[in-house]
Amino acid sequence: MRKLVLFTIISVVALCFAASAYAGTLKPGQKTTCTNAKSITLEASGNSSKGDRSNANAVVWLSSSAITVPIALGPAEHNAFKAGAAGAKFVGIRNFHSMGRKKVVLTSQNNFSRGDSIGDISGEVRITNTGTVNLNITCG
Repeated sequence: MRKLVLFTIISVVALCFAASAYAGTLKPGQKTTCTNAKSITLEASGNSSKGDRSNANAVVWLSSSAITVPIALGPAEHNAFKAGAAGAKFVGIRNFHSMGRKKVVLTSQNNFSRGDSIGDISGEVRITNTGTVNLNITCG
């Protein structure tokens, strides 16, 4: 009886870890794959080797539609518009500036037939880090 309970507990823990798979950190140029994920999280991690950029770039290939989608993240990028758009402070326009995003979450779309949407992450999804910053990838 104890062996059965222990086996059940270990099985449940293993299933939980498998359900929330962490694809890991992708260094520039590396690739990973998520299969039939309910969600995929891409998060910028750190700065470039030069220290002047925080933008992370990825290319996401979707097997459901055979489409490649580029994604750019720039959590510390402001393009030198610290006081708003060029000339905005001189004409009294409020600052519409916002920083880039640190992470993006792709979610499955269950109301589409396979391959019907650019955002369809069913099937195999290949992610390639094409930027200069590491990416943390989580397949959920």
